[in-house]
Amino acid sequence: MSRTQTPLDDSVLAYVRDVTLREPEALRRLRESTENDPRASWQVAPEQGQFLHLLARVTGAGKALEVGIFMGYSSAWIALGLRPGGRLIVCDVSEEYARIARRTWRDAGVEDRIELRLAPALDSLDALIDEGHTGSFDFIFIDADKGNYIHYYERALPLLRQGGLIAADNVLFHGTVADPANHDADTEAIREFNCHLQSDRRIALSMATMGDGMALAVKL
Repeated sequence: MSRTQTPLDDSVLAYVRDVTLREPEALRRLRESTENDPRASWQVAPEQGQFLHLLARVTGAGKALEVGIFMGYSSAWIALGLRPGGRLIVCDVSEEYARIARRTWRDAGVEDRIELRLAPALDSLDALIDEGHTGSFDFIFIDADKGNYIHYYERALPLLRQGGLIAADNVLFHGTVADPANHDADTEAIREFNCHLQSDRRIALSMATMGDGMALAVKL
């Protein structure tokens, strides 16, 4: 055990990937082909994708939800972790990225497990509540616009079953959350979100510090 965290420089990160990563070929191809995309940082790191896959398995997820899909990398990882007959509902607003995501899901062999709702995510989440999905999701992943994180969370929590898990990405926001001089709107939104979770007694809370930080909240 240790009271401190081992720094992850490039060599340590490469070691972690060498000894743990089991990335499907279709997802490796997508990740490598988009390394130079202007918005490549929107995509979760491969070890985070595999962690999401593990979380889906640990929760025994048969019904999952993702807010923000980008190119379909993280949703493919989650869908691969669902139990047989499982279903993943994903919410996004970009038809451009949805086209790429559909190809990713098809190549990964999970297209039939995923239902895309192409609309503003708050509208999609409200619709799920109105349709009677309250308390039915096992696992929910939030990785979309930071200004709405609290709103996404507050709609996701009623949709989650007791004992289910919410994961939210980018909660370290490139380290800017720890810089008191940084008042960027997204940084402030993530700070507010982190404080909101810390004070929420409806959940058990932890933070995985891999990648850009991932908050983990279990509904009590």
